[in-house]
Parts: sequence; C-alpha cells; structure tokens
Amino acid sequence: MLKRNAWSNWRLASQKVWVAFNQRTDPELRSIDTGLDLFFEFQPNASSGMGVADHGKNAFLELKRKKVHRYVIFKIDEMKKEVVVEKTGSPAESFDDFTASLPENDCRYAVYDFDFVTSENCQKSKIFFVHWSPATSRIRAKMLYATSKDAFKRELDGFHYEIQATDPTEVDLEVLKDRAH
Repeated sequence: MLKRNAWSNWRLASQKVWVAFNQRTDPELRSIDTGLDLFFEFQPNASSGMGVADHGKNAFLELKRKKVHRYVIFKIDEMKKEVVVEKTGSPAESFDDFTASLPENDCRYAVYDFDFVTSENCQKSKIFFVHWSPATSRIRAKMLYATSKDAFKRELDGFHYEIQATDPTEVDLEVLKDRAH
C-alpha cells in the first residue's frame, strides 16, 4: 500500500509541476521544450485498466448462462486498448485443451467452467477466473495485465474462484478440484 501511495503522491506532484509549467506567461520560457507534455500524454491510468470488448462480454455471458463454451481465453489488444477474446472452447473440450491454449511466454486472462459431482452425487458447476502470467513473459505484459485485472473482473461479474498462475502446475485440474469442493 505504501508503494501505491508513494506513486500516487509522485504522480499528483508531477501533474502540478506540469500545470504550473504550462501556465507560464513569459514567451521566452514558454518556448522551452521539456518533453513533459509527451511524458504525461503516455502515462497509463493504472487504476482504470482496459475495457472489455462487447464480444468478450457476450462470450462470457454465453459461458455463464447458456453453457455454450467450456472456456474463454482473453488477451489485451494494445492497439485497441481493450480486452478481446482470443479463443473459445466448445463444451466438449477437456481441461487439457484449455491448458494447452494458454501461451508459454505471454500473459492472458481465462475463464473456465468447471463441472464436477459433489459427495452427495449432485452435478455442480463453478466458474474460475485464471490470471495467467508465466515467469517467462515480458515485464511490460505482466504489468499491463496486473493493472487491468480489477477492471476486467468488474465488467465480467460472476466468477466463483480466482487463480493466479505463473506455471502450469498452479492451474492444474487438482487445484480446481480442491478449490471447488
């Protein structure tokens, strides 16, 4: 929490400097190019994250309500600045198909509909949100996915459990079974 507050304080202070710098009245000082405007133009808003494309919302609702998909894998499209669907899995696909769809060297969000039978012999289903962030992925991708995760989860409400995985053993079928029971 301290680091986040320090970042917020730094950002607020630097914005005040930028505003003061751009409100100069002396023409000679106004002509100085500091590059601050370029710096502030490309500062990401970490608190808001990326929006989710309409197709992504619809795919999640189809998984949740209609059971049309077994899983949906999302990726961040940096050009569009939104989270889009990369792949959907049919209800007949297995958990192995799901894990094989996660890239080895890049981050993804994934939603998996896990069906199981309880000890009372009742058929149940739980929806898992998986934040896939392998150790071999780029730092920029890890940061982008980490800062957009909360906004993504707010837009797609209805997850039962969340798993943050950095390697395949953390998103194993046994992990899902343990969480669901």
